[in-house]
Amino acid sequence: MSELLFNVKNLCKSFHLHGRVIPVLKGLNLAAEARQTHVIIGRSGTGKSTLLGLLAGLDRPTSGTIELEGAALETRSNEALAMLRRQKIGIIFQSFNLLPSWTAVENVEAVVMHSKTSPAERRKKAVALLEELGLGDRLHNLPVELSVGQQQRVAVARTLVNEPRIILADEPTGDVDPELGLEIIQRLVAPVRATGATLIIATHGSFPLEYADHVWELKDGVLASAKVRSGFL
Repeated sequence: MSELLFNVKNLCKSFHLHGRVIPVLKGLNLAAEARQTHVIIGRSGTGKSTLLGLLAGLDRPTSGTIELEGAALETRSNEALAMLRRQKIGIIFQSFNLLPSWTAVENVEAVVMHSKTSPAERRKKAVALLEELGLGDRLHNLPVELSVGQQQRVAVARTLVNEPRIILADEPTGDVDPELGLEIIQRLVAPVRATGATLIIATHGSFPLEYADHVWELKDGVLASAKVRSGFL
């Protein structure tokens, strides 16, 4: 029997800009089951990043409800939401959000710095992930010394190092070539198949359908079933 992870009801989110109210999400509904790969497609500027930020508890909705495992996110304190992200949710930001004065391996280690894992074990795990993503020779480079694609791979490793139950990925293959993009997708999907994690990807590009359990299109502030062509979105 499927387990409902996110149950989003009538979600609205607006922003205020120069005295105007800009509605982005307009009564959006989403039922995302656990242990599956969910893909949200849509053009740039349609609100995909806004939706992922709300699912992660990084922002609060204007109205509507986001239930995670049956409990509403909007009723939790900022401290409780931060703990939730530390324990259960891994996020790949579109802008990467790497610490500029920390090396690649230090950025990956940062996620588990306050865990019970020993420093030696943290370093070993971070190095292994970066090597798997082809960054074994860039461990001690700062983000400014890395290409955009390399920074993206550091962000992927940082998300996976904590073995999160929920992975939210905002354009995780947006700045890499198709071959590396497929490798990143396979790496993100692996925990879904191996450990029962849940992956939600937002993208405006193509996505290989064999890795997707559910596909939606975000358009005009609401989600609808996506129109797909054979093989790829």
